[in-house]
Amino acid sequence: MTEFVSTAVQGGVAYLTLNRPQALNALSLDMIRAMTDALRDWESDPAVHAVVVAGAGGKAFCAGGDIRWFHQAHHAGDPLLDQFFVEEYALNHRIHRYTKPYIALMDGVVMGGGMGISQGARLRIVTDRTKMAMPETNIGLFPDVGGGWFLARTPGRLGEYLGLTGVVIHAADALHAKLADAYLPANALAELVASLQTRSFESGDAVLAHIATFTDGHAQGCAPAESALARHADQIDRLFAAPTVEQIVQAVSDAEGDWAAQTAATLRSRSPLMLCVTLEQIRRARTMSLEDELRMELDMMYDVFRHGDGIEGIRALAIDKDHQPRWNPARLDAVTPARVRAFFDSKWRKEEHPLAGLQG
Repeated sequence: MTEFVSTAVQGGVAYLTLNRPQALNALSLDMIRAMTDALRDWESDPAVHAVVVAGAGGKAFCAGGDIRWFHQAHHAGDPLLDQFFVEEYALNHRIHRYTKPYIALMDGVVMGGGMGISQGARLRIVTDRTKMAMPETNIGLFPDVGGGWFLARTPGRLGEYLGLTGVVIHAADALHAKLADAYLPANALAELVASLQTRSFESGDAVLAHIATFTDGHAQGCAPAESALARHADQIDRLFAAPTVEQIVQAVSDAEGDWAAQTAATLRSRSPLMLCVTLEQIRRARTMSLEDELRMELDMMYDVFRHGDGIEGIRALAIDKDHQPRWNPARLDAVTPARVRAFFDSKWRKEEHPLAGLQG
């Protein structure tokens, strides 16, 4: 194991803990490899019936990939930058197709890569501290780690709204969007883990049944009681159904109310190019298998650091922290269809694709 991933097996349950709290448990390539090795070994281990994944430190499950390293690796010409995404997406796929119950304790910040290692879980538990987002357009990226696939499967046009804006949502919203399955207050989550660790289980179903004795009692106790996404669902479905990003932004700008004004301002601050790429991604993903969608994302990511806004977005947010990204192009009306389409052209022949081996 890497120093930032700890593992233990107790009573038939394997515990995998991301232990990099000073970086909000952001994923490095070593962490991805450690998780992959552990999950592979546990899947064939008859002593392991279920896997519980959590983040250490009390502030984050996982805040995403290590974007500072992305910036450094790009400028160093490090081939491990491309390899990071190959192995991360393969890990995301393994989680979605895992044959034993994989249970994600989504306490605190759950963003980007943190969504990638939780959305494929059999059981996704959120808490009163959950802050969930796919915020990639804010740094010139797109919602990857299977984001196109799982956002495209949220109700109505929530996928477009969440993917384009990158807005942070909380527990009630996550449940409404079907990006979480159950809710527990953070203190009750700690009690659940302690309870699991005092017992011995003979099957994955027994683990899930024990967890249900905790979560079922809190099903109606989610705070806030009302989901903001549910409250604005009709507006989201109407405004984010427009054919192009330009039309979406115009429709949101013309709508009345504080929510619409704030949403319009958010959209206007994002990378125009990656807004258009993200909309195309989510709409393509609606009719794709998970495997094909992940392969598409790798094709897209190849372009992001070479011809997109990724490095500039990371510079502005995390390196220089001036929050003044110089997007290229700077305006939506300057984004050409040809430039968007180029992100979806595969750089590999089908049989040579790095993720060719992914199977449904």
